[in-house]
Amino acid sequence: MLMRAVLPFFLVVLTLFSHRVNSQNKTQVFVLEIRSEIDPRMSRYVDLALAQATDLKADLVLIDMDTYGGTLDDADKIRTQILKFPKPIHVFINNNAASAGALISIATDSIYMAPGGNIGAATVVFGDGQPAPDKYQAYMRSKMRATAEEQGRNPDIAAGMVGQPIGKDSFTVGNVISYTTSEAIENNYCEAKVNSLEEILEEQLLIKNYQITRFELGQTEKIINYFLNPYLQSILLLILLGGLYFELQTPGVGFPLLAAAIAATLYFLPNYLNGLAEYWEMLIFIAGIILIMLEILVIPGFGVAGISGIVLFSAGIILVMLNNNAFDFTFVPGQSIINAFLILLVGLTGAIVIVFVGGARFVESKAFKKVSLQETMDAKQGWTSNFNQSNLLNKQGKSWSVLRPSGKIIIDETIYDACTRGEYIEKDKEIQVIEITGTWVKVREV
Repeated sequence: MLMRAVLPFFLVVLTLFSHRVNSQNKTQVFVLEIRSEIDPRMSRYVDLALAQATDLKADLVLIDMDTYGGTLDDADKIRTQILKFPKPIHVFINNNAASAGALISIATDSIYMAPGGNIGAATVVFGDGQPAPDKYQAYMRSKMRATAEEQGRNPDIAAGMVGQPIGKDSFTVGNVISYTTSEAIENNYCEAKVNSLEEILEEQLLIKNYQITRFELGQTEKIINYFLNPYLQSILLLILLGGLYFELQTPGVGFPLLAAAIAATLYFLPNYLNGLAEYWEMLIFIAGIILIMLEILVIPGFGVAGISGIVLFSAGIILVMLNNNAFDFTFVPGQSIINAFLILLVGLTGAIVIVFVGGARFVESKAFKKVSLQETMDAKQGWTSNFNQSNLLNKQGKSWSVLRPSGKIIIDETIYDACTRGEYIEKDKEIQVIEITGTWVKVREV
């Protein structure tokens, strides 16, 4: 009876133990996808994926690739990450591995290609598709050669994917190497033609008992990528600029400044986390804002501080969007620079439209009328704003504060609100009253 009672318990324990041993014996396969442009977002994606593969103690990593390439700097970062990774990394070229994709593929331990796939055509080009100068090609050739040598592949073929030398320092892109699947196999740049990741594992690597884990970006990372969209960045800049303008026009309200601060955070933080924004670039932006505010609130007129502030403000915004190394823009595509200027221009244009068009419409809206005074105190009804200050006409005194153009003056130890005809008057300057208008005293500097 005792054995009958205990036997089911032992069977359950044995089953659980067997399942655990079987799970531990499975080869842990980690899969990540490179199926879009190689840019800072992809570089961060690969970095996060390989970090997770390390945490999960994956036995090998498979890259599912289909890309036409991208920026050289980010491709080099991914290449370096792959070469330093302690576990085997294999790539499945499920159609294209062009340009930067070819460099990344050569860095892996083995290359497998789908029927109709291709690899190569790694010539460095600018945004308009025109080949970059020879120094770019020479740099790319050296990267391709070094990567191929590291993985035991023919370095001449790798260099030929960039272009053929026609002299000591010149290259031609007319004979660029680009292999089909069968050509890559023939030249030892592909281990085999396969149709799926499972075929690589089961028929090429001879792994029958495996468990696949596919990498997916977390919700936070998806949000970061979402805010890196150029169109959304233009909107954030619009809110940032508009918010600063309205806060300067109506200091103390708070809401415009809060909107500007949120927009600035959503603009800079994703770029910083994505490796684009550096501390010094954000400091340039902040310095620009400080100079602009000093020019408007403290320094009369509009001169060096204001112009410097605008330059630093714009430079900070543009530098954040570029994948530059300090002030070295050697490997920043010309199209990226143009796009950065366009995003800034769209933001500025949108802010101007909102300020002048949207502001006027808002004043006439029902929402504004609900929170603003709409009654008119007409003089015909007995209302007046004239406090009979005509005795001040032609009197002299001093500016009690800076007048730009409005401020305060002091005459006979009494402080009055005053304004100029448009010019700025520094504090403690001799002034003379030239006109009385309602409650305002109009003055000029003596």
